[in-house]
Amino acid sequence: MIDEFLIYPIKNLWRKKGRSMLTIIGIAIGVASVIIISCIGNCGTTAVNTELDSLGMGGLTISADESSQISLSSEQLNIVSHTNGVAAATPVALLTTDVYNSVGKSESSLIWGVDSTAKDIVSLELMYGRFLNNSDIYSNTTNCMVDQTFAKKMYNKDNVTGRNITITCNGITQDFTIVGVIKTGSGLLQNAMGTYLPNFVYAPYTTIGQLTGSQNYNQIITRTDSDVNIDTLGETVIRKLNTYSGIEDGYKVTNLAKQKEILTNILGIVTLILSAVGAVSLIVASLSIMTVMLVSVSERKREIGIKKSIGATKYIIMREFLVEALLLSLAGCLIGIILGLLISFIGSKALGYNIDIPYNIILLTCVFSSLSGVIFGVYPARKASTMKPAESLRSL
Repeated sequence: MIDEFLIYPIKNLWRKKGRSMLTIIGIAIGVASVIIISCIGNCGTTAVNTELDSLGMGGLTISADESSQISLSSEQLNIVSHTNGVAAATPVALLTTDVYNSVGKSESSLIWGVDSTAKDIVSLELMYGRFLNNSDIYSNTTNCMVDQTFAKKMYNKDNVTGRNITITCNGITQDFTIVGVIKTGSGLLQNAMGTYLPNFVYAPYTTIGQLTGSQNYNQIITRTDSDVNIDTLGETVIRKLNTYSGIEDGYKVTNLAKQKEILTNILGIVTLILSAVGAVSLIVASLSIMTVMLVSVSERKREIGIKKSIGATKYIIMREFLVEALLLSLAGCLIGIILGLLISFIGSKALGYNIDIPYNIILLTCVFSSLSGVIFGVYPARKASTMKPAESLRSL
């Protein structure tokens, strides 16, 4: 029984191993392309989420509506930070300007005026030195932190603690001492956008306020409790702030977590589209199964005639050819999975990312390959099974 069901089909494929291998390779390339694209999409999504988390895109950001003439200050910060569901809140005073090192080299940078809680809200990871502390904030010190990208551009090395940089704003020039270097995160946005994404410098918001001439904030960024409904929390915060100011619609809130979700969904759609393109190559490769099996039917007319003349039924003949088609598709699928995962693993290690194996995609490719083997093998198998013994023997 096993000989009839499996061994004979394998022997038949092996007799034409060159043709069989070409078909298997075509299917393997299609499967591998789908898996590689899925792995790239998963790695990209993970990297983007990590990068966005490092930028604080996981909670709420509160700002004053431009038409309300309201400014954010310590009073609003206190209201936000004491709202149930807000785990932490930090003021942000933003300033974009050129920053100079000690030899006059400059880089366009985004200055973040923050307090000591910023490290917990925007997920800052310290590489060298220390974070800004309460003493820096309350004493208006000229200490600052820079990100790894900034350090490399300005000083061609990572550890630049103790070095000085110069920031100019409103005609006021101030020297700052670097006390910490922050890891840039995945570096994905920097690599993708190059010079269009500014470097980050973190300084006490009180000191930045002296440079800009205003102790008000541009934004208040929050980190929320894990079990809270962020949309509901945002409405609560806005209602409290409007009540405090006595102005309706004086503030606006942005759900950063939702923005991150939108970006993640976009990446998912792009990955799906690219995977669909890869699936087209798999379909084309599957069509070659039909071609190979039709050629095999033509070449084996005499064999089919002999088998039918000694009692082989239509079912036996059809089963034999269907098993051959299924073996071709499964062999290609298995090789494609191994090849796709191997290439994805090597690529992820070379780029410094962790591979996220798409088990659901692997399962789908296995199912699709099996179905395609059966579907594209039905016509050749049926053609072989309906041959009349006399005509088959007379044809050769």
